[in-house]
Amino acid sequence: MHRTFEIFKHPIRGYRAVKSGFSWPGFLFTLLWALTRQMWFVGAALLSVHVALVAFWWLAFRGDAFAGGLLSLVFCLVVGFKGNSWRAKWMEARGFEYVCAVSAGSGRSALAKLVQVGDAIPEDWKTRLPATGLSLAPAKVRRLFAMAWLTLKAAFRYRVVQVLSGLLLVAVIGLPSIIKHDGSAQGFTQILLTYTLGAITVLLGFATLWLACGTLARDVEECQMQMVVVKPIARWEIWLGKWLGILLLNALLLGASGAAVYLLMQWRASQLPAEVQAKLRSEIMVARASVKEQVDNAEIEEEVERRLQVRLKESSVAAMDRDFVRKQIREGIKAYFQVVRPGQTRRWVLDFGLKANKAGSQPLYVRTKFFAAQPARSGTYTGLWEIGPPEGRRHRPEPMSLAAETFHEFRIEPDLLGKDGKLTIDFVNYNDTALLFPLEDGIEVLHHEGSFGLNFIRGLGIIFCWLALLATIGLSAGSFLSFPVAAFVSLAILVVGLSSGTVKQVVEEGGISAVNPNTGSVDDPAIIDRVALPFFRGLLAVINLVHGFSPVDSLSTGRSVTWGQLGLAFGQVVLLLGGVFGAVGIITFTRRELATAQGTQ
Repeated sequence: MHRTFEIFKHPIRGYRAVKSGFSWPGFLFTLLWALTRQMWFVGAALLSVHVALVAFWWLAFRGDAFAGGLLSLVFCLVVGFKGNSWRAKWMEARGFEYVCAVSAGSGRSALAKLVQVGDAIPEDWKTRLPATGLSLAPAKVRRLFAMAWLTLKAAFRYRVVQVLSGLLLVAVIGLPSIIKHDGSAQGFTQILLTYTLGAITVLLGFATLWLACGTLARDVEECQMQMVVVKPIARWEIWLGKWLGILLLNALLLGASGAAVYLLMQWRASQLPAEVQAKLRSEIMVARASVKEQVDNAEIEEEVERRLQVRLKESSVAAMDRDFVRKQIREGIKAYFQVVRPGQTRRWVLDFGLKANKAGSQPLYVRTKFFAAQPARSGTYTGLWEIGPPEGRRHRPEPMSLAAETFHEFRIEPDLLGKDGKLTIDFVNYNDTALLFPLEDGIEVLHHEGSFGLNFIRGLGIIFCWLALLATIGLSAGSFLSFPVAAFVSLAILVVGLSSGTVKQVVEEGGISAVNPNTGSVDDPAIIDRVALPFFRGLLAVINLVHGFSPVDSLSTGRSVTWGQLGLAFGQVVLLLGGVFGAVGIITFTRRELATAQGTQ
């Protein structure tokens, strides 16, 4: 395989050949590679960066192995892409002069070719290649990144980056000084994460839509795109290049603002008393996985259908809407598992599975939420918790008085799991009214799974997936609409996506007409309901693909954002939904007649 080598000449040392492009020795050996090439300054710089990365890895990620491997990979990739260009500059600083670039199978072959031509060096050999790891990449890749770089420079030229940086600075630094909290360090930290990350997401989201709509629509209206398409670059490469440029800008701004939030969190945590810091780092600034009781939904649905067939034999029930009857039966069956009557005991058995060995020796946290059938005068409800193997040592804290309709969390002792890896939790209701623990989030147990730093990065990764989808939507709208119309359509799509509650209510009620409270459905569905209901069902399914991830809520409560969630977000949000919008945008932009643009009239 032929590669390109740059030839340098020294008055005393003679000729040297340096491969252009990616340096595999630099990628594999980094510091050792620099020292063997006698690049002492580069070696010292790499050593300093390596020490700084190790310190950052230990402080930010608490020695997490995966985070360390990821940082090492990034470090090695940077050396691999930039190593040969560093070596070329180092040789020029040592008195070598650039001669030409030769295509050959090895450095020795390149020098041999140069000897053969002598002083009659071809003119095309004298053209110096750009000092980048992409110089040997395929032409299509180079064109994509060239378009991305132009899009990124245009964002700086139009002051988008400067304005966004100022707004993000206000969101990160200004919000913590004006928001109110309950006075505790945990409350302040949770609100700080929620408000700052929420503000960052909103600012970058709207800026992404605006930039994505304008970067195509305005280029066409101002006749700049007509000058680009006549060059040897396909329209789909222009579209993808602009999308990559917007992603690079989002990565830059999201990374900088995310790093500022993280450092602010660490700094404020270091100012707290030691006991408060310990609690903060064990409950919020940590990645905790959740274990819930396994519910056989298939068995519940089978029982629902069996009881439905029996109820339909009654004339009064047969006249009612079946979906409404089915819903009522389902809630009645679920109540058997959810309701704890006065004086009764409810048992939950949580299976930790493969996590039992790791989680069993760590402190565990029970997170609970319940509803009361009747309000209490005191506003709280008393119950006794017993946790641990029924035949072994059990954790029995004092009876707790807890408020309804809110989440409560308390710590329990480690080593309470049974030999089968299951945790048994019993609750005794000491109140005069029934308590309902929802199957979805009534009881769950949290345990430490990883570091806060790596969890924070995964959360930012999901936000980045959202921004990638918004960029795709904006570019797709700008591919065939003017800038004002494209911006309006994109914002309308965003508003619809944020209206999941309304869409869900329409689907549950079976239409948008008036609902009969006795039957739970529309008595006489209009034509619009018959048409709108399937549409809203499909729309809800699409919205749920994006709304199934909540990194901000997870980070503010110390929940683990897993790699599986990040991969699923990338697959559903970027590849699936983004792929659909991207295909529409590329096809319409490819077939668009640019000569009819407004700027040409």
